Amino acid sequence: MNNDAIILTDAVCRNKDIALNEPVNLSLLPGEQVAIVGENGAGKSLLIDMLTGKSRLASGELIASVGRMRSVAFRDSYGGADANYYYQQRWNQTEQDDVPIVAEQMGKVSDEALLNKLLEMFNLHPMLQKKVILLSSGELRKLQLMKALLDKPQLLIIDNPFIGLDIDARQLLMQILAKMADSGRLQMVLVLSRLDDIPPFITHVVEVKDRVVVGKLSREAYLSTLQIAHPDYSDLHQRILALPDANEAWEGDEAIRLNNVCIRYGERTILHQLDWVVKRGEKWALTGANGSGKSTLLSLICADNPQGYAQDISLFGRKRGTGESIWEIKKRIGYVSPEMHRAYQKNLPAIEIVASGLHDSIGLYKRPRPEQMGICLWWMEVMGIASLHNRPFLTLSSGEQRLCLLARAFVKDPQLLVLDEPLHGLDTYNRRRVKQIIESFACRKDKTLIMVTHYEEELPACINHHLRLQKH
Repeated sequence: MNNDAIILTDAVCRNKDIALNEPVNLSLLPGEQVAIVGENGAGKSLLIDMLTGKSRLASGELIASVGRMRSVAFRDSYGGADANYYYQQRWNQTEQDDVPIVAEQMGKVSDEALLNKLLEMFNLHPMLQKKVILLSSGELRKLQLMKALLDKPQLLIIDNPFIGLDIDARQLLMQILAKMADSGRLQMVLVLSRLDDIPPFITHVVEVKDRVVVGKLSREAYLSTLQIAHPDYSDLHQRILALPDANEAWEGDEAIRLNNVCIRYGERTILHQLDWVVKRGEKWALTGANGSGKSTLLSLICADNPQGYAQDISLFGRKRGTGESIWEIKKRIGYVSPEMHRAYQKNLPAIEIVASGLHDSIGLYKRPRPEQMGICLWWMEVMGIASLHNRPFLTLSSGEQRLCLLARAFVKDPQLLVLDEPLHGLDTYNRRRVKQIIESFACRKDKTLIMVTHYEEELPACINHHLRLQKH
């Protein structure tokens, strides 16, 4: 056996309620740059846990002699920070002294030359004095990857490295990873949900299908046999169009009006003199580079940001701060985002996670009526996850969790749908399904849509307006 190989032989592992259906026989050899692919819930993350020794084998053998293995899982995590702290307090705790800045998160670095090289490669010098809690998803990924590389690993396992990155950041990361692969000093294993994210430097592909590790093929052999199904969604479209309206309309025809909105954190300007009007029934794409303020803008719309009270903002015909409650605003809005996903650490049955959208809570504190639970199950069936309704949320794959949170956003039949990277982490099949669901829902009378994505092809055809934010 080569000293740098990782080999699983007749390996069987059970992690809580999750297990692969057949023993795993797989070898990762020196010089191989590997992509692990498969549908959401297929077992990709469990395979990684087996390769890294994180999940103990019930039988079989793991031989891993790589000297310095490092895994980076990009699931929108702030490490040890409490998840509820992030979701509930990001917008009103950023001025406190105990919120760390990026430079403090770097820790003690022994190789200053490598640090400066990586800071230049990832363009992170301007962010060193920025509070970590204000990093965008893309900026956070760069920081996590850079910290991993500072450890000088021989093997780097990266889970979904490209999700949430704008096009320039994706191209930059692709170039960096290709340069590392060409150097011969670093072996990589990329876990990918999007089949079109398989980089050219990948030499081999391991497919996990229906909780079975199918095997390892060369990149060329895998792509030559790849067949992607194109299901007919016409029935799904008609079912959504036939839904009865569940909410009363608000007065006037404006869902959102922002006049000269300015948001600053310390010396940093996020939004500057922004004017924006969204009318009833309009479908908007909201775009911009990582860190341009998209999430901040959505936090104003969804009444999560206390700076909204000091701005000239009207939602559903009422100016913020004139007596309406947050819950009066939120009852009209269906919302999902990477921030919500990273915050949602409640290990409730999946259907209760969906039901929490009825009252905009993190967790389920008010028992829904039987007919409401029926609606929740209907939306889970529409998302293709009805069979998971009793599974604990934290035992689901990241993609399955995202589908639950999407069902949560739709379950109260909102008049305004705010979707921040809704297809984030979904496999090819589920991206197409959810895109059709969004399109069908938005086609209903007076439904208003705001959608953020860094992939133009993910935008539904109904989009008829575009706002692009510039980074200040």
